[in-house]
Amino acid sequence: MSTGITLINEKVKKESVFIQNLHSEISKIIVGQDYLITRLMIGLLANGHILVEGVPGLAKTLSIKTLSQAINTKFQRIQFTPDLLPADLIGTLVYNPKEGSFSTKKGPIFANIILADEINRAPAKVQSALLEAMQERQVTIGDSTYALDDPFLVMATQNPIEQEGTYPLPEAQVDRFMLKVNITYPSMNEEYQILKRMSFTGKKNQADPVISPKDIIKARGVVDEIYMDEKLEKYILDIIFATRNPEKYKLESLKSLIQYPASPRATIYLTLASKAYAFIQARGYVTPQDVKSIGLDVLRHRVIISYEAEAEEMTSDDIIKRIFEEVEVP
Repeated sequence: MSTGITLINEKVKKESVFIQNLHSEISKIIVGQDYLITRLMIGLLANGHILVEGVPGLAKTLSIKTLSQAINTKFQRIQFTPDLLPADLIGTLVYNPKEGSFSTKKGPIFANIILADEINRAPAKVQSALLEAMQERQVTIGDSTYALDDPFLVMATQNPIEQEGTYPLPEAQVDRFMLKVNITYPSMNEEYQILKRMSFTGKKNQADPVISPKDIIKARGVVDEIYMDEKLEKYILDIIFATRNPEKYKLESLKSLIQYPASPRATIYLTLASKAYAFIQARGYVTPQDVKSIGLDVLRHRVIISYEAEAEEMTSDDIIKRIFEEVEVP
């Protein structure tokens, strides 16, 4: 290991100590869901947003609320419904008849961590308002533009069941989420711990702040310094291009199964997320395993399958796993 990488490695080990403290504090409230918690941390460190899919009752809301408490940030939960308006989200101008003037009433989007619950239940205008705020990190109310707080993380949830009355997110909008995370039921042992910890009426658990938003912003600067070898950068490009030209990577059978391959945004997000994952592992350099560990969450909503794949009961996860198995690792 060269001197430069050694120095970065030491710096990352020093600066990433808070990750363990954060994890320990969250674990006092949340049982299991380590996968989701890690992805939320990656979103914060890589300045990206997260789309979560899972059945009700899996602690999605509690996880992100606990994370915001541990970071000492402002948290807002927004329940998306068919009658929600963009003004309910970003705010509006309120007329004062006494003074004959308008004043700005800011909406719930003005927080550090947002839970957009059941995002696919709101109409397209509201979805667009949220996704614009996510991308631009600012909102316009009347003639004025207001910057959103930093850090700013949106975790949107989709319910895979109860699809009646939903407005599916268009592919172009889903692509703006850095990660799409699928979560499942806890194990029997985890559920037993949940039973012992949560089956009390009136008991409210709350995480104590262990870090501040400034710590997250500072950590992002260190994440940017994490070393990624040129061979690994080429590996990421191979993964993305294997979704576009599978025959070039001896994956001819996948060509008819992919309707829309991964976009250049996938290349950027896979690189950023891999660096953030390495930071969480207290390493100053990225390994191929980092790319593999986070790759499925970056790509599953960006590789759109064809009708033929649906007929064969294949999912985007199946295709991406196959690509990771076949593309040569440096």
